Amino acid sequence: LVPVDASATSSQGLQEAIALASLCGAQLRLVHVVDEMSLALAMDAYSSHVGDWLEVLREGGQKILEQAVGTARAAGIEAESCMFDSLVGSINDLILAEARRWNADLIVLGTHGRRGPTRWVLGSTAENIVRRAPVPVLLVRAPSDVASGAEEDGSSSRDDTANASAPAQALAGG
Repeated sequence: LVPVDASATSSQGLQEAIALASLCGAQLRLVHVVDEMSLALAMDAYSSHVGDWLEVLREGGQKILEQAVGTARAAGIEAESCMFDSLVGSINDLILAEARRWNADLIVLGTHGRRGPTRWVLGSTAENIVRRAPVPVLLVRAPSDVASGAEEDGSSSRDDTANASAPAQALAGG
């Protein structure tokens, strides 16, 4: 199961999931969540009708899913997708519920790896999923996050996912 959005970390997570699926003969379930934070920011910026902006966000989410499915299929991986609104539950809860419903073997999740004050303020979707997941979770950081060695709050930290391609390479014997 691979949550996807338009971020670099999500894209890196998808690439790692494709590599793993290729090695294991697995298929992917790609999930996108239209969250209320995006809706609130859109509403604040443009003061339009909620229904209009929610539909725009859903259309954008559908395009993200179509692109992610196309990327997986171009690599020869079977992929399907689903989209949810976090207006009916938190992003964490929706991803975890889908992992259970789909009977996922693994959740591959791109993450920024925030620590310190930034994480306290923003919370950590990845941390919440890791703590509550019914299956193993592979956290994948974008190469720019790994290369910098510094977190957004200015502190450096140890990173257990320092090489985003290490899991697939390890399985392949490389």
